[in-house]
Parts: sequence; C-alpha cells; structure tokens
Amino acid sequence: MTTDIHDNAVAVPAAPPRFHRPSVFAVVIAIAFAAFFIQGVLLAGITPERLMRGIVNLGRFIALAMPPDFTKLDVIAYAMLETLNMAIVGVAVGVVLSVPFALLASTNTTPHRLVRTATQFVIATMRTIPDLIWALIFVVAVGLGPLAGILAIIVDTIGFCARFFAERIEEVRPGPSEALASTGGGRLSVIFGAVVPETFASMTGTSLFAVEKAIRSAVTLGLVGAGGIGVELSTAMRLFNFDEAAAIVMVILVVVVGFEQISSLIRRRVM
Repeated sequence: MTTDIHDNAVAVPAAPPRFHRPSVFAVVIAIAFAAFFIQGVLLAGITPERLMRGIVNLGRFIALAMPPDFTKLDVIAYAMLETLNMAIVGVAVGVVLSVPFALLASTNTTPHRLVRTATQFVIATMRTIPDLIWALIFVVAVGLGPLAGILAIIVDTIGFCARFFAERIEEVRPGPSEALASTGGGRLSVIFGAVVPETFASMTGTSLFAVEKAIRSAVTLGLVGAGGIGVELSTAMRLFNFDEAAAIVMVILVVVVGFEQISSLIRRRVM
C-alpha cells in the first residue's frame, strides 16, 4: 500500500513579511522625533564634567542624609495623615462627580451629541492641565492649606476617572439595556439598572488607581502650599536638613507602597 507523500508533509510556516518602505507620514514623524530628541539633548547641556560633578554632589547629599532623622516623627506622621486625608476626600468626591460626567460623555448614555462633545472638552481640559497648576489656582482662590489640595485632586480625579468610566460605559453589552427598556424602563432606569452595575467592577479598579495617583500627587501639591507632607519636605530641603528630608521620603515610600499593596489586593477580589 502506497502512502501519499503529501499526507506526511510537514507544513512549513510562511516567511514573515519583508520590510516595507515606510510611508511619507512615518518618515516625517521619525525626523520630527529625532529633531526634538537632539534639541532636548543640546538644551540639557550634558557634558562629562557636569555629570561627574552631579555624581559627586549626589554622593554628598546621600552622606548628609544618612542616617535619617526621625526625631520629628510625630510631626511627619501628622503631615502624612493630612496628605492621606486630602487624597481620600479628593478622590471620593472626584469619583462621585466623575459618574455623571462619564454618562454625559458616552455615546450610548448622552442625551445629545452636543452635550457629549461639550462634556468631553471639559474632561479633557481637567485632564490636560497638571494637578500642580490646579493647586496653584486653588491656592490663589481659597488660600494656603489642605482645601486647595483637595480641590486640585477633585478636578484631577474627574479628568482621570471620567475618561475611563466613559470608555467602559461605551463597551457595555446592549442586551441588558435593551431588555430593561423593553419592559418599559426609562432612561435613568436603564442607566442605573443595567449600565452602571455592569461597569461597577471596572470603575472600582479605576478609582483605586486614582487613589494611588492622588497620594503621590498630594505630596507634590504641598510644595506649592496646598498642605500635606510636601510642606514638611520642602521646608527640610530649603533648610538643608537632608537627614530629616530622608526620613520624610522613607515615610512617604512606606505609605505609598503599603497602599499600593492594599489596592492590588482589593482589585483582585473585586475584578
């Protein structure tokens, strides 16, 4: 009995596609990127002498910062608690306000296309302006202190969360919404009975990421007078108390890493 050679032949994988000539657009983008990169390197003034001097100065800073000075641990702990309060309050209010923004910015829940466009513009504005700029604006508006930091975190959280909430809302399956609408449910009933429950897990994960982001932001907001441990860090650096600054940085590191671990645990259980 003869066996057909073709039956036992091993399929040879197709060769990968050859390199194609890049388009004119890709060439222009590559040239523009290279030009900006070279300009950035030139503006930075990178020289071997400057790098060596920087290494020496960094070593001197580390030598002066070690060992960390924890004599003001009570003050540092209270400032860190204030930072956490700013982050939690700012994110909680920001997440709640992000939901209506996201509903108005989503194609399947917005009442009108113009409303969607206007809401997306507002969200993009909140997201584009850095939180440090918002903090400066609110320091001028309400004065120094945690309130300015909380308001800055609220605006920054809306810009961050509303965008991802809106994208998740647009990805929901139409089946549950159509089924609820077919039973006579109104627009609000469909949104809060079908759309929001399906996106709740994703919104929870995004909100936890927003808290992590807000804690790191709250540290820098204190540098412009918006309260929190950033004020203590800025003061220690200006007074050349590098050992105290090192203690503050270590406290920040422990708190941020600890909350990231808790956040990851919650996300694994919810999502």
